[in-house]
Amino acid sequence: MNETKKIIDILRLKPLPIEGGYYKEIFQSEHKINSGEISSEYSGKRLLYSTIYYLITVDTFSALHQLPGDEIFHFYKGDPVEMLNINEDGSHQIITIGNDILNGEIPQILVKGKVWQGCKLKSDGQYALLGTTMSPGFDYEDYVHGKKEDLLEKFPHLDFLIKRYTHS
Repeated sequence: MNETKKIIDILRLKPLPIEGGYYKEIFQSEHKINSGEISSEYSGKRLLYSTIYYLITVDTFSALHQLPGDEIFHFYKGDPVEMLNINEDGSHQIITIGNDILNGEIPQILVKGKVWQGCKLKSDGQYALLGTTMSPGFDYEDYVHGKKEDLLEKFPHLDFLIKRYTHS
């Protein structure tokens, strides 16, 4: 059994629908907060915080998506990850998440709410085990999947990147 499969089995990760990759919820707050205490981006109650393990492989990646709140990524193990962030004004950046700090990799990053985000392994990578932390906690109701056609229309100057970070 290869290392990627062992990690999936040991951590009991399952496929993440729509976005791609594998995940497992780890911690969730016992407390909820009302949307009025957060912002108008939310409706109903939300967990105070939530965390997951998140794994991408040669065959999977995190497709472009948007969340209303901030998300912190933590790098745990594996190969470096290239994360694409696209701001609403069309500016963008690619960040390398990993443990090789002396060569410009960052082991922990913050993705601000409303930023389009997606991540893939750097070329020749086999897998990357990450974690994410969100406050307020993640809720599928808040997830906006990036549709290739819509993103290309909105950000035509990012044609190559959008095609690389979307599923179809």
